[in-house]
Amino acid sequence: MSLEPAPLSRQQALRLVEGAYLAATTGLIWLALYYLPVGGALFRLALPLPLTLLQLRRGGRAGAEGLLLAVLLLTALMGPVRGPLLLFPYGLLSLWLGWSWCRGLSWWLSWAVGIVLGTGGFLVRLLVLSLLVGENLWVLITRAGAGLLDRLVAVLQLPFSPDLLEIQVMALLLVVLQEVIYVLSLHALAYWIFPRLGSSIPSPPRLLHGLVALDPL
Repeated sequence: MSLEPAPLSRQQALRLVEGAYLAATTGLIWLALYYLPVGGALFRLALPLPLTLLQLRRGGRAGAEGLLLAVLLLTALMGPVRGPLLLFPYGLLSLWLGWSWCRGLSWWLSWAVGIVLGTGGFLVRLLVLSLLVGENLWVLITRAGAGLLDRLVAVLQLPFSPDLLEIQVMALLLVVLQEVIYVLSLHALAYWIFPRLGSSIPSPPRLLHGLVALDPL
């Protein structure tokens, strides 16, 4: 009785090869984001896209396997804390965007849920990094919120001084605003680039079309 495994079909082989390459690409971008002194904004924009593309081309199972492979690779290279941080929020965003675009969901829904995932993932990552460095990094964001709130009070000549709660709310709003811009930028990049790679995503709604009015590549 033969115990040899059944040969892989062409589609299975392609799924494995593409999954390995795109997971490795994600890992390299994550390493570059951590260790290279320049290009952080560009790397952040590129980070969720390879696994999202994998999910569009090969399905949700391939996307999940690619994410797991990327996390395992980064855990081996960076340790059991920094490696899995890929999940927050970039890995979760890649799975959500791939899933929603495969099903042709509206940009409004994929954008809104992406903002929630991005904000939650940012806060989780901030908490873990604060534990790693032994310092509360939320203080930095709070200071930025306090500075912005002070400028608004000065410009508008409002007769009050912000209290701690208002400063914390402003800091959280800054995080949410960052994710609003970031997730919309991911939509725009995928809309421009993915058709050139043999995949596509739903067209933007009419109200947002002016913001991403460039023709797809």
